[in-house]
Amino acid sequence: RTWHPTGVRNREFWDLVDEVFGRGYGRTLADDQMLTALGDRTAAQAIEAGVEPRVVWHVLCDAMDVPDERRWGHDAFRQAPPPR
Repeated sequence: RTWHPTGVRNREFWDLVDEVFGRGYGRTLADDQMLTALGDRTAAQAIEAGVEPRVVWHVLCDAMDVPDERRWGHDAFRQAPPPR
């Protein structure tokens, strides 16, 4: 798996939500957690509105205090997207 040159693709965003937060909790978090840095939208609303998934991912991880080493899931070969 590789990253899209401009950032995380939508599918990769949702894969990471499932891997890092767990499938059930991650989807609920993305649908319910209001994020000030995304204009008081949820991650799912921001993705739907066209905000780049890479940006949404960093905001969600920052809000949930996910350390950098855990942000890229379990795939040792996954290349990290550009820094925030």
